[in-house]
Amino acid sequence: MSYQEEYQKWLNSPALSADEKAELESIKDDPKEIEARFYGPLEFGTAGLRGTMKVGLHNMNIHVIRHATEAFAEVIVAEGPEAVKRGIAIDFDCRNNSPEFAKAAACVMVANGIKVLLFDSLRPTPELSFAVREYHCIAGINVTASHNPKEYNGYKVYWEDGAQLPPNHPDAIAKKMTEIDIFNGVKVADYDQAVKDGMIKIIGDETDEKFMDQVMAMANDKEMVARVADRFKMVYTPFHGCGYKLIPEALKRLGLKHVYCEPKQMVIDGDFPTVKSPNPENPEGFYLAVDLANKEGADFILGSDPDADRVGLMVKDPSGKFIPLTGNQTGVLFLDYLIGAKNRAGTMPADPVALKSIVSTEMVRKVAEVNHVTCYDTFTGFKFMAEKKNELEAAGKGKVIFSFEESYGYMIGDYVRDKDAVTAALLLTEMACWYYDRGMTVYDALQEMYQKYGNYAEKTLNLVMPGLDGLSKMASIMKNLRENPPMEIEGVKVAVRKDYSDGSVIDNATGKKTAMELSGSNVLRFEMADGSTLIVRPSGTEPKIKVYLLIHADTMEECHKLVDTYEQWAEGLKK
Repeated sequence: MSYQEEYQKWLNSPALSADEKAELESIKDDPKEIEARFYGPLEFGTAGLRGTMKVGLHNMNIHVIRHATEAFAEVIVAEGPEAVKRGIAIDFDCRNNSPEFAKAAACVMVANGIKVLLFDSLRPTPELSFAVREYHCIAGINVTASHNPKEYNGYKVYWEDGAQLPPNHPDAIAKKMTEIDIFNGVKVADYDQAVKDGMIKIIGDETDEKFMDQVMAMANDKEMVARVADRFKMVYTPFHGCGYKLIPEALKRLGLKHVYCEPKQMVIDGDFPTVKSPNPENPEGFYLAVDLANKEGADFILGSDPDADRVGLMVKDPSGKFIPLTGNQTGVLFLDYLIGAKNRAGTMPADPVALKSIVSTEMVRKVAEVNHVTCYDTFTGFKFMAEKKNELEAAGKGKVIFSFEESYGYMIGDYVRDKDAVTAALLLTEMACWYYDRGMTVYDALQEMYQKYGNYAEKTLNLVMPGLDGLSKMASIMKNLRENPPMEIEGVKVAVRKDYSDGSVIDNATGKKTAMELSGSNVLRFEMADGSTLIVRPSGTEPKIKVYLLIHADTMEECHKLVDTYEQWAEGLKK
């Protein structure tokens, strides 16, 4: 079916409301917009769906939600009666339409005979992962677009271990979606009747308490926090999202007395009115928190993204100015503190393990090795970290104490299998208190890390390529790098190149080809003669190619020069 035929199918469908039809009528003379909305369905990947909220096959709307849920439900039903009986947990974030999308998904599940545990209001992503595990559900759905701009929404899918779906299930769901008509092939139950019949059970405060019990058990040193509680001051912002309730509560239970929540950004609002993008990776979003911190004399600022799975920090430099920490810098500080805290508390397990993604700083590996912690790489995404954690621990090959990736995600503990800003906020604040008790800022601690472990610098470049042309250009860039791999970059020889799609490792000097453990992902890695590493991969959720510069040198000045040098090459890929 052509995109114009698909457009007409939607326009003529009785399933559309008057407002939805009016929206489609408004683009009838815009063939490019029609093509963008109807050239094909949103791709159902390992993380589910994500797109802009518009009426159309390639967008996020209630019809696409129902369609994906019908396919997911049929995959669950195919697992057998026991899977159906276990039911599914459904969560949603602060975004516009998220509650409606969650209810729509619940009604499709019920129509397929699957019971639903539906949160009564917005909750953090890690709590959905927790709920799947806690209530022994077969699966979970979270309606969220994480840190994306307000125009976006998404649909994350989880399996029984609380992690995002294993590889075979997304493929099965995607296949089902091609077989099911988006309007006529979807079963939908009545919401009120489903609640009355007990097929939809509303959950809320009781699940919060179960989750918070686990979070608070992760605290390492409440006595130390009590020593500084009268003096230590910090600011927290949820960027209008799901962290607004549980993160301040966790900090209160930790014993802190001076946590200042940025009032304008504590307001739940899917339009994110105070920020251009509600992403703690973007320091400009912290401007209100910085003003509040300066007013109150705080030294530490913490922010979580709209679904409270990522966390970012702002700390004072020696001049008194607040500066952002990168996800890599935070990961290094976090692991080093966690190792020390567990050793001091006597809670370090035998054979401790840290996990990091292939695009994250190698400084974390250095921290781990110096402190006798084994470090493993995984592909980007906490689904892969959850798989590695499950595999290692099931085989008795170590206990994972820390998992992290550079995009501000951290997973600690056994009760979730995804990024968790609630637990991370608790422990990072405990870390800040510990340094405060030693007369140090977190900035001071970072400089101490560089002195102890060496000088590292990282930068991630986002080469944005929107639209149909962008997808083609992204594919072309990756194809060209494989078919015509660079032998040198900015005058420096490429020593080794790795292709994670087939797991191949090629020594450029000898041409010798070997294999590595990881394979099956569209990622290229260039290891340079000067010790730098350059990684190129298309984003799995956004129309952009990401280039990661991982630098290690004798001095920080050298690190920054190398970042500038390789940044020129990365920017040139887009031309």
